[in-house]
Amino acid sequence: MYERSSVAELAESLRSELDRYSVGGKLPSSRALVEHYRVSPVTVSRALAQLAAEGLVVTRPGAGVYRARPRTHAPAAGDTSWQEVALSAEGAGDVVPRSVDATGVLSSLAAPPPGVIELNGGYLHPSLQPERAMAAALARAGRRPGAWGRPPVEGLPELRDWFAREIGGTVVAADVLVTAGGQSALATALRALAPPGAPVLVESPTYPGLLALARASGCRPVPVPVDGEGVRPELLAAAFEATGARVFVCQPLFQNPTGTVLAPGRRAEVLRIARAAGAFVVEDDYARSLAHEDAGPLPATLAAEDADGVVVHVRSLTKATSPSLRVGALAARGPVVDRLRAIQVVDSFFVPRPLQEAALELVGAPAWPRHLRTVAAELRHRRDVLAGALRRELPMLELPHLPCGGYQLWVRPARAGDDADFVAAALRAGVAVTPGRPYFCAEPPGPHVRLSFAGVSGPGELVEAARRLGAGPFPEANPAPDGPPTP
Repeated sequence: MYERSSVAELAESLRSELDRYSVGGKLPSSRALVEHYRVSPVTVSRALAQLAAEGLVVTRPGAGVYRARPRTHAPAAGDTSWQEVALSAEGAGDVVPRSVDATGVLSSLAAPPPGVIELNGGYLHPSLQPERAMAAALARAGRRPGAWGRPPVEGLPELRDWFAREIGGTVVAADVLVTAGGQSALATALRALAPPGAPVLVESPTYPGLLALARASGCRPVPVPVDGEGVRPELLAAAFEATGARVFVCQPLFQNPTGTVLAPGRRAEVLRIARAAGAFVVEDDYARSLAHEDAGPLPATLAAEDADGVVVHVRSLTKATSPSLRVGALAARGPVVDRLRAIQVVDSFFVPRPLQEAALELVGAPAWPRHLRTVAAELRHRRDVLAGALRRELPMLELPHLPCGGYQLWVRPARAGDDADFVAAALRAGVAVTPGRPYFCAEPPGPHVRLSFAGVSGPGELVEAARRLGAGPFPEANPAPDGPPTP
């Protein structure tokens, strides 16, 4: 049994037995609970902490755990209908509505119901996360002198230097700001580079979190289509000319959701087009640590090939580690660095020092390269297993590109229809998948679905997911025979 499920079960058992104790009554000792329920002391400690967080018990160090006084009922909720008018009136003169659709983001963050296989996640399964290495790094970080003090607002010098080396080229520590993950870095970059109401060029399709960020900042995302070699330069140049945009956000490596890599012949062209337009290129390099075992040598970052300060580079440790290790970086050159720093300071002051120290300990440990090799091999295996299972169970499902990095397959139902119908049917079959519509900021060219292979417990679940989809109510699984029906 997993530790987390043991904690939940013990907490539920203790919760159901609280009525046996009077208010202020003392519960059995931790040792007695360990013996009675046959669980570990850690499980008991976590279960009691959960009850304490719910206000059901009170812990008194050295004395024990006691039943808490029941909370008084909160007064009835007031009338909040006035807020509809206030929120609508506030944005009446805005060029872009201030309401934010976070559906695309929430679809990859929401946990599916029990028994449903999660192909909609955006993070590594706990079995792929370096939990022991992170725990050891956090313990070592906590013992560092000054670990709980205030860090420099730009980030720890050693961590900035590590990020600079990872980004490559002539990037140095002075060009780097440590951020609270990649999403925070993207938010800072957009606020620094694009005023409210301004157009922002984005790849189409692209990461839904970027579209939500742009709209939340009051910007207007403008799509630039991608093909099998990344963004199309001729359409990028046309979009700059038509909109007057000063920002283009892209993922040149293992683009989300298509998995494509910007072709060598297009890299310099993209930088040239942006430079001619007097615009910035925000390079979201989210998947460099998620390259598959068969990816071969990776291309350099766009930032490493940029001499004129065109590129604002975004990097994060989160995807390759844990959703809660929210440590990333922004790298840029020129006066824009001061603006990026100012916005980050105003928004969040700085990234907590213990988290930065833990990240520094983790990437400097021998376990880090071993972890990356393990992830590279496992992601390749899972990709091949899922792709093979889909070809067997849903042969009419189109898979135009098999990526060599990242954690998702971008597929297209062979018959026209709404991807929301496909997603709903998949959920009824016991599989959670992500609809493609939120990845487009304009009308999509057709229905698409994203299937993630990172968040499941292993390849066996991928095979089972494909089996469920093939047995479900999908016309792709059972194509109609050629010719007229048999009488």
